Amino acid sequence: MSSEHDPNLPPSTDEPNVTEAAAENSSHVSPTIVSQAQSAVGAATAVARAPEPANVAGTVVPANAPDTARVPNQASDSSGATPEIASGEAAATEVPEAESSETMDQLLDQFSTPQVAAEGEIFDGHVLAVTDAGVVVDVGGKFEGLVPAQEFADSGVEVQFGPGQTIEVERLHEQRDGYVLLSHVRAHRRRVWERIEKSHREHASLTGKIVERIKGGLVVDVGVRAFLPASQIELRPVHDLEGWKDRQIEVRVLKLNRKRGNVVVSRRAILEEEQNAKRDALAATLSEGSVVKGRVKNITDYGVFVDLGGMDGLLHVSDLVWGRVPHPSTVVQPGEDIEVQILKFDKEKQRLSLGRKQLLPDPWATVPERFTVGTRVHGKIVGVTDYGAFVQIEPGVEGLVHVSEMSWSKHTKHPSKIVKTGDEVEVVVLEVKADQRRISLGLRQTLPDPWEAAAEKYPVGSIVAGRVRNLADFGAFVEIEEGMEGLIHISDVSWTERIKHPSEKFKKGDSIEARVLKVDSQNRRLSLGVKQVNDIWANWFSAHKLGEVIKGKVARTTDFGAFIELADGIEGLCHISEIEEHRVKGERDKTKLPRDARVTSVLTAGQEYDFKILRLEPEQRKISLSYRAAQKQAEKQDMESFRSSRSSPNATIGDAILAKRQLI
Repeated sequence: MSSEHDPNLPPSTDEPNVTEAAAENSSHVSPTIVSQAQSAVGAATAVARAPEPANVAGTVVPANAPDTARVPNQASDSSGATPEIASGEAAATEVPEAESSETMDQLLDQFSTPQVAAEGEIFDGHVLAVTDAGVVVDVGGKFEGLVPAQEFADSGVEVQFGPGQTIEVERLHEQRDGYVLLSHVRAHRRRVWERIEKSHREHASLTGKIVERIKGGLVVDVGVRAFLPASQIELRPVHDLEGWKDRQIEVRVLKLNRKRGNVVVSRRAILEEEQNAKRDALAATLSEGSVVKGRVKNITDYGVFVDLGGMDGLLHVSDLVWGRVPHPSTVVQPGEDIEVQILKFDKEKQRLSLGRKQLLPDPWATVPERFTVGTRVHGKIVGVTDYGAFVQIEPGVEGLVHVSEMSWSKHTKHPSKIVKTGDEVEVVVLEVKADQRRISLGLRQTLPDPWEAAAEKYPVGSIVAGRVRNLADFGAFVEIEEGMEGLIHISDVSWTERIKHPSEKFKKGDSIEARVLKVDSQNRRLSLGVKQVNDIWANWFSAHKLGEVIKGKVARTTDFGAFIELADGIEGLCHISEIEEHRVKGERDKTKLPRDARVTSVLTAGQEYDFKILRLEPEQRKISLSYRAAQKQAEKQDMESFRSSRSSPNATIGDAILAKRQLI
């Protein structure tokens, strides 16, 4: 500091007035900031100009001297400056010009005019205060803004900011009470839409809260109200939408329209991506025949769906356990962890066929040793079909009782009329095919065979009662007891009538009586006869003998003879050879009549003639007659009678005929 400087000289006019400069540049700054800047600049200027403490005579005063020593003279000079300031001004002239200039530039830079943000720009500001007018925000540009309280009231958002917190705002074009108006809601909405658009563009996920259930789905708050369709909530349909309210979930934007404010989101898209990723990773580790663990996901009538950790496989009911399963739910339950084997894997269609029984002991491995042919076993009817019934003889081992092996009767019934599901039965093993997993069983083999005692129970000649079961062209089948039927041949229906079909006499269901004609137990055959029940032939045969001449009526004629009715229901046959007289060969050639005409020329249907019995066959009910022999016998008797009446041993047959004519 130079002692030559005059302390009474006024301050240099070359130094800038920092206070005025700061004031001029504060037209766009709040009054508070301008006041602070002016105070700081004034203080800095005073410090820069202040001289070292000295006494009036220029003697340096120690720094620890009392204030009275520092300011001995409080009077002002003509310029209005105190002696100390004047002395300081003189001392300031001795400060290097470069140092003073550098200090002023720094102060000017520090309090330079702030650059006000452009309209529509978004800032992160710091809350200075919360007033009735709104939230005062310092956005870091040496100016303050105001978020009006009305904005929070209109949007329904409570003011949750306090001094020192960060708030996102957007500058508006208006100003109020010296503040630049800001909008937090608009800034927030812009940020939200930018985030939603970016998420949609980059296929990224958003986190939101389910706030409401509406028709067809849910409303998710992702910054804006977004629609989540019910079909996009889960991989499978969701029925209880109320249970999803207030849950935080991740969603993917499917569609958006910023102009209309519409956003459609999906949770299913995220789940499908996760599932596909797990499925691809799992598929690389799977192979047919491998054993894996899974969890029962769903149960149906035809099987169980098992989740293997990213991929579902079907465990068919037939591969669940060895044997018949009434329903898969009787074996496993949803959520149960089970071990399964991969039976088939279609990588292209991503289909898995699983098996569980393959990991269990196979009961068929020892079936041939445990169930030999002829063995009697007890079992339970587990299924009835048109062709038989299935019997479970142990868990996992079933056999078939064919309908033909259910009863000794040839008249087969539907299996459901013999047994029903759940019945406990005793059966006999008839055949075992372990390689085909088949066992043939018999039910009738456990019942008495009626044919074993048929001969003793139904001897030949006995009368039996039965019901007509079936009709054939050759006769009628009659069931006389369960499992035993007899045949009434058409020839054993009537002694006299010529039956062309048994339906002329019988119909199904008729109850009839018949006589046992023959019993063949080995071939299971029984011959019956209806006409034998009333045996008129036995009485007739007992009353007649060979050579007897009897009267009979011609019932009908044929080309080989005539049937003669000898009694009611009894007929005999007179052959054509027993009708005509024997002629010489030359005479026979002269008569060219047909055979039937030759019969009718002698015998007329409906007329009675004498016939001689030539042959009797009681067993076959056959009688052979002769018209010619009866005539010869009659002529012989006439001759003998004529000779006795004439007493002439030389009388001839011609004489006897003439005598007979004369009498007539």
